[in-house]
Amino acid sequence: MKTKLRKNSRYILTLAVALALGFSVGVSDLVFGQTDGTITPLPSPQQAANAERIVNLPDFTPIVKKYGDAIVRITDSSTKIVHGHQGFFNPFPENSPFFGFFHGLPNYTPPVKEVTKALGSGFIISHNGYILTAGHVVRGMHHIVVTLTNHHAYRARVVGLSVRYDTALLKIHAHNLPIVRLGNSKNLQVGQWLLAIGMPFGLYNTVTQGVVSALDRSLPHDDEYIPFIQSDVPINPGNSGGPIFNMRGQVVGINDQIYTNDGGYMGLSFSIPIDTAMRAVHAFERHQKLKFGWLGVEIQSVTPQLAKALHLPEPVGALVAQVMPSSPAAKAGLKPGEIIVTYGHHPIYSVGTLPPLVGDTPPGKSINVGVLEQGKPHTLRVKVGTMPQHMQLAISKQSLDIRRLGLRIGTLGHKEQKALGIHHGVLIQAVYPGPAAFIGLHSGMAILSINQQRVDSPEQFAQLVKGLPANTPISMRVRSHHESLFVVITLPG
Repeated sequence: MKTKLRKNSRYILTLAVALALGFSVGVSDLVFGQTDGTITPLPSPQQAANAERIVNLPDFTPIVKKYGDAIVRITDSSTKIVHGHQGFFNPFPENSPFFGFFHGLPNYTPPVKEVTKALGSGFIISHNGYILTAGHVVRGMHHIVVTLTNHHAYRARVVGLSVRYDTALLKIHAHNLPIVRLGNSKNLQVGQWLLAIGMPFGLYNTVTQGVVSALDRSLPHDDEYIPFIQSDVPINPGNSGGPIFNMRGQVVGINDQIYTNDGGYMGLSFSIPIDTAMRAVHAFERHQKLKFGWLGVEIQSVTPQLAKALHLPEPVGALVAQVMPSSPAAKAGLKPGEIIVTYGHHPIYSVGTLPPLVGDTPPGKSINVGVLEQGKPHTLRVKVGTMPQHMQLAISKQSLDIRRLGLRIGTLGHKEQKALGIHHGVLIQAVYPGPAAFIGLHSGMAILSINQQRVDSPEQFAQLVKGLPANTPISMRVRSHHESLFVVITLPG
């Protein structure tokens, strides 16, 4: 057996050598010898451009050429006091009697001033300098700078900002500016091509493309009144606030956020429909407060178990858990236990479908609401009301924006308390450009104390932050997963 293997190995080796020699001769003849003219020469640029197209994919070039100059970069330049990574820093403010003890000690690192920049995108919607962007891009900014593609920079002011629609309208002092063309997001269909232009990582006019993945998408922990456009258009930090175009060159949405585990693009992008954003813009123009439609019900999902218990063929609709007294729903006869399956001409497949439709309905309008009661369908005529002011305040208390820190915080629920192993504090729901982002805080963390004072609610935390001194190192205790640590944060004035 061994002898046979050796013979076979010697034969294979001989064959390999022969093939290698033959190949070498062929290559040598090709390189140094004469060809017979069968190799096609490289075509000229004109010939390549005139070649017949084999695969017809969309050509985004006209959109980029026509509207690329209407895309802007939005930054916030500010100077912050930071500390070096080597040695230690002085934990006391300059007016403290202990401040001077640290000077002259070995490895002492004095504080230094460093310029930091927040970054986002936007697009011009009027020749005289009105710019549309996502609300979270400019929320908490102190010195907003808008830079055009020709590198001309302008100071911008906020005309209006809607937290509920996450939409902001800016104004710069300029004229004869290039503008985008607005479309109608209601005409979008799943599978259609989309194009995004923005400033990811500050890189001017970066173009990415994809398709509509889903429509009217509701997201957890975000404003329930935004029917997001889901796509697979690559969106990265700095793209937020930029436009998303359809193939007619019309803006149909504002790039708002992505689903990610590591901060980078993972194939799921979400955009605010332009119809939703422009509802806020028109209110800003008229100096009016946005009014949202209101039914006066608390709703929940219909799970498969609930569907079986309620004798439903499938788990669809929005289950009415409570009807508020004297509300539009109560006056129309809607009762707890009934399931809303249609609103106007729109089917309600899930609980997240209903709030955007109700919120977008003009108060005072009457609308048909289809419900199931013990499996039997019937229709109610409901006159939609205006969300009461105290209701809006109650909702806002669930999520508070702390602009000095660049944070959105909320109440810790039982699920978060159990996951983090704590019984007090507030939950970080979102982080915007600002001091919190600068020191590395992120959504999902809990804040347990600030300036050595225990934190118990979003309202109490907001009051504590409001009374803290500016440009002074402040200790903050945070918790991530099952680890607690102290961090130092410096608040602006």
